Amino acid sequence: MIVSNHGARQLDHTGGTIEALPECVQAAGGKIPVLIDGGFRRGTDIFKALALGATAVGVGRPYLWGMTAFGHRGVARVMDILKAELAADMGMAGVGKISDIDRSYVRSRK
Repeated sequence: MIVSNHGARQLDHTGGTIEALPECVQAAGGKIPVLIDGGFRRGTDIFKALALGATAVGVGRPYLWGMTAFGHRGVARVMDILKAELAADMGMAGVGKISDIDRSYVRSRK
């Protein structure tokens, strides 16, 4: 399952994909992977999506910015930055591996 809002970004009253993620994860029931994209720019964004149950996180714009500015080296650098940010966030949360990230690391508003 892919949780995405492509085409709805222009509607400011439409919720973000991260808001829909918990419901989609619940609907998937652990039977299929749940991928998400839309607005993920930092390691903290990735950490939150993983904590809410995403199997993988798409990061479209950051790698496009890297590619536009510096070609394949820019893409590699962007991915290195995101990996380093995620690792730092995991360290600050006391998490040793991605599989240990769970919902207890985020607090959602109702």
